[in-house]
Amino acid sequence: MTIQERKVIDLNEGWATMQKGISTLKDILEGKPVQFQTEEYMTLYTTIYNMCTQKPPNDFSQQLYDKYKEAFEDYINANVLPSLREKHDEFMLRELVKRWEDHKVMVRWLSRFFFYLDRYFISRRSLPGLNDVGLLCFRDLVYLEFSGKVKDAVISLIDQEREGDQIDRALLKNVLGIFVEIGMGSMDCYENDFEEAMLIDTAAYYSRNASNWILEDSCPDYMLKAEECLKKEKDRVSHYLHSSSEIKLLEKVQHELLSVYVSQLLEKEHSGCHVLLRDDKVEDLSRMFRLFSKIPQGLDPVSNTFKQHVTAEGSALVKQAEDAASNKKADKRDVVGLQEQMFVRKIIELHDKYMTYVNDCFLNHSLFHKALKEAFEVFCNKGVAGSSSAELLASFCDNILKKGGSEKLSDEAIEETLEKVVKLLAYISDKDLFAEFYRKKLARRLLFDKSANDDHERSILTKLKQQCGGQFTSKMEGMVTDLTLAREHQTGFEEYLNSNSHVNPGIDLTVTVLTTGFWPSYKSFDLNLPEEMVKCVEVFKAFYETKTKHRKLTWIYSLGTCNIIGKFDSKPIELIVTTYQASALLLFNTSDRLSYPEIKTQLNLTDDDVARVLHSLSCAKYKILIKEPSTKAISQSDYFEFNSKFTDKMRRIKIPLPPIDEKKKVIEDVDKDRRYAIDASIVRIMKSRKVLGHTQLVTECVEQLNRMFKPDFKAIKKRIEDLITRDYLERDKENPNLFKYLA
Repeated sequence: MTIQERKVIDLNEGWATMQKGISTLKDILEGKPVQFQTEEYMTLYTTIYNMCTQKPPNDFSQQLYDKYKEAFEDYINANVLPSLREKHDEFMLRELVKRWEDHKVMVRWLSRFFFYLDRYFISRRSLPGLNDVGLLCFRDLVYLEFSGKVKDAVISLIDQEREGDQIDRALLKNVLGIFVEIGMGSMDCYENDFEEAMLIDTAAYYSRNASNWILEDSCPDYMLKAEECLKKEKDRVSHYLHSSSEIKLLEKVQHELLSVYVSQLLEKEHSGCHVLLRDDKVEDLSRMFRLFSKIPQGLDPVSNTFKQHVTAEGSALVKQAEDAASNKKADKRDVVGLQEQMFVRKIIELHDKYMTYVNDCFLNHSLFHKALKEAFEVFCNKGVAGSSSAELLASFCDNILKKGGSEKLSDEAIEETLEKVVKLLAYISDKDLFAEFYRKKLARRLLFDKSANDDHERSILTKLKQQCGGQFTSKMEGMVTDLTLAREHQTGFEEYLNSNSHVNPGIDLTVTVLTTGFWPSYKSFDLNLPEEMVKCVEVFKAFYETKTKHRKLTWIYSLGTCNIIGKFDSKPIELIVTTYQASALLLFNTSDRLSYPEIKTQLNLTDDDVARVLHSLSCAKYKILIKEPSTKAISQSDYFEFNSKFTDKMRRIKIPLPPIDEKKKVIEDVDKDRRYAIDASIVRIMKSRKVLGHTQLVTECVEQLNRMFKPDFKAIKKRIEDLITRDYLERDKENPNLFKYLA
């Protein structure tokens, strides 16, 4: 049996068959009522297969590959180009889209007929695939001729839409799809032949508009327009531009509308950033943040303006408080105290207000946190009426935490206010000064039972500890703990007295035992105690020695209080006085009339203290003693008598002793502590570094101490010199700016 050999198909014969099929395909594309039959399709496929598998010289693969390309070229030249050339603008775009869709159909069908070429011949020779050949024909013949006109037509439509006209967005999406597809996997055609020109046109369009708007519109109106434009451009991308254009397009719009006019917008006379801040235009400020955050360094000028505005408002509050203080000379203590309280309250309100701006309008951006911090640091470190901000804050806390303070607040409000005060403390450079003032006032609250609530006292210490570290609050925490222990001691003392009936101090006695290191230093004068009190002291000493033999008691009589009965002609009155006042009054149990020198000798106090005590008893509100001569000032030639005619509607009165102005002492104590802190810091640094230059040593020292106070460069220099004298450091012999650590 012999296999019948396949009949050889020559090139012309085969191609004639193929052309019939191609003609049918062209008719279909031109809209004629024809269609492919399955047999016809199979014939075309088989013809190609046979012509490619014949033995040489009848293998027509290369010739068919060339003819495949020619088929497209013929169709494009005969049908596509003429129809495109006779149309313009939008009509040309519609025709292009139609022709492109037809072309892709033609490529799909022809590549099926010629499939065998793709599978073997093309892959072996590394030639462009059938699909690519079809697309390249369109690119070389149609795209290269029309891409410029298409680009112009599309840009023109985009501009029309920007001016408010309705356009066929679907058409543009399809046209721009051609730019993408014709790149065959690369975005070069889209970017170079369309996007580049579109971006230039966009910049020009918005540049023209912006130059008019900036003259006509207020800052808020301009920003509304800018935001709307950006929204519409973003919209454009989602509807017909390629997504890769979004960032570039928005950058162009932002540049022309915002970057170019940053300063003009922010500084607009009646509507710029300062005005928006002044008038609390929260919505406009939020919009400003949204817009300017999108441009490079766009937020810098906004945050600078914010900082200037907050600084100006805070400085105005300082000036206002200064003016109020200097205008109210009369009744100065109370008025100035009240003014200071109001000043701190206003600063807290200012901080609340602008912190809300930072959180809400400026979305917690670090740049605005920094601006707020720097602004508050400026005016929070200015004093008012001779008081530093550290002292004012400490007084404000004292007023909130003590019984009968001027601020009547709920527990929640107190907690909230204390939280805010601690936040303000972060802006104050002299935190150590605040700590010392606060400690003095805390001591008075605790010792004189003036503290309204132990929980609040502990709560603020916790907050301060979180803000400034454990070292900052360790002494204060010790003070609060001391008071708890002191109550236990007192209970123990009362039990001791009950179980030792032979021991009797003669009068009711309460003693508060404190740990020296925790509390502020108090002068302990050897006051000559009245006999009635001497026994009390001895009894308590005996009790305390039963508890510990290792601790020495130092009595601070200046902090003591006494309740004594004054037997006046009209009625007895209970007097609440200090130990100093009580000691002075008890002298008149044995003498009717005493001179200033006699009182001073018997009390064994300084002139200052004697004068204060006698002034409070004879020249102030309650005249328990009669002074001769009856002048307002105490002098060493004065005489004093008990005023038996004294009376008051109350049965119990408190006679205050004028407080000593402790400010000077606090400042001196803090200065002394700072010297120690600088010394310790320098030694610490030098111990680890061994050798260090002057500038670096100063810089590191400032860095270490900044958390508590801002060290003065002169002070550091002075401490370095002192440490050299004390042989902790030495100067390098060759370089005087270099220091060595001496172990």
